[in-house]
Amino acid sequence: MAYFDAASAAPLHPVARQALLASLDDGWADPARLYREGRKARMLLDAAREAAAEAVGCRADEVVFTPSGTRAVHTGIAGALAGRRRVGRHLIVSAVEHSSVLHSAEAWEADGGTVTRVAVNRAGAVDPSGYAEALRADTALACLQSANHEVGTEQPVAEVAEVCRAAGVPLLVDAAQSLGWGPVGGDWSLLAASAHKWGGPAGVGLLVVRKGVRFAAQGPVDERESGRAPGFENIPAVVAAVASLRAVRAEAAREAVRLRELTERIRARVPELVPDVEVVGDAGRRLPGIVTFSCLYVDGEALLHELDRAGFSVSSGSSCTSSTLTPSHVLKAMGVLSEGNVRVSLPPGTAEEDVERFLQVLPGAVAGVREKLGAPAPATAVRAGELLVDSLGKRCPIPVIELAKVFGEVPVGGLVRVLSDDEAARLDIPAWCQMRGQEYVGEEPAERGTAYLVRRVS
Repeated sequence: MAYFDAASAAPLHPVARQALLASLDDGWADPARLYREGRKARMLLDAAREAAAEAVGCRADEVVFTPSGTRAVHTGIAGALAGRRRVGRHLIVSAVEHSSVLHSAEAWEADGGTVTRVAVNRAGAVDPSGYAEALRADTALACLQSANHEVGTEQPVAEVAEVCRAAGVPLLVDAAQSLGWGPVGGDWSLLAASAHKWGGPAGVGLLVVRKGVRFAAQGPVDERESGRAPGFENIPAVVAAVASLRAVRAEAAREAVRLRELTERIRARVPELVPDVEVVGDAGRRLPGIVTFSCLYVDGEALLHELDRAGFSVSSGSSCTSSTLTPSHVLKAMGVLSEGNVRVSLPPGTAEEDVERFLQVLPGAVAGVREKLGAPAPATAVRAGELLVDSLGKRCPIPVIELAKVFGEVPVGGLVRVLSDDEAARLDIPAWCQMRGQEYVGEEPAERGTAYLVRRVS
């Protein structure tokens, strides 16, 4: 089985396993106690904190260990907002942040705060000027991921940090996807990360709060982790997390070159091997191991099952794999095709042979899913010189399939009106037009769902 979902969770690094087992005997006691067992546990915890600080590029007393990366994000945002409550109640985030950041933003709004969501370009990157325009006199905090978890696009953190610093606003960076590859540059104020993203054990997060940043921990606090992460520290897991971070960093330069070559191969060859595919994300400024593409006329869930049966573990941001039936917020913010979406995220050590086998298997898997979905015939009618396609009640990718089937019946200059109540159609029909060189006229409200208008220009 080839595991290609490292962006969700990387396999446990051998060094992490060794460190975890080795520290179980000496890291079980309370590090706050003065007796021998407590002192041993404290030494392990202090050494891990020093090593984590070195990897991040900060002071050891700025690092706290949390029960998860999500908890680090929630604690960091809540504490920074509370610490600057006298400044105001305005928060800035990007539209493509991890759900942990966006959930914090939603909670902040529900509590009476205001949030500005900075848009991204079609590659998934923010423009620093977007943050500059969003800053206000009452802005308490800004947040920006170092790299996107779905498409791999790296964000201009240093430039945004400079803009925020000039305005006196702290910047929190979610570095979960990138910290294993190297420290985050720029004059940021807070940083959060998650060990299972770089091959450490699950259940360990990092929160860094720079000295001088106003911070007020929320909820009940105790004496542990500077009062910012209450509860007994899982010292063996912390030791393993930091050991694996140091190990992957030692391998990062070499592995980055190798994985970039493999993902470049996928980016180049998938459109050659599979028709009607859009590769998404920045082509150059991106993480080494992530490549994402979307396939027209494909049910994402069905495709993932086909690839799983062929021995490949991949993930998807397609609404076809979502219980909410809505496309990924990242793909939606980018305005790219969402149906048949596949994210390949290669862990360090991925074999070239596995990538080649994936490229051999993918065309057949896509063709098989398309064949199964090709049976339904669209309900069509001609009205006032235009073709009406009724796709109400049908999930992606059926509305686009039905559009494509009848489009040849429309003369050049003619119009097709697609009725759909599937949220994914709002992304996928314009994306189809762009891929096909046709004109997307826009959308109109309908009695049920929405009418999407497409004009044939060639």
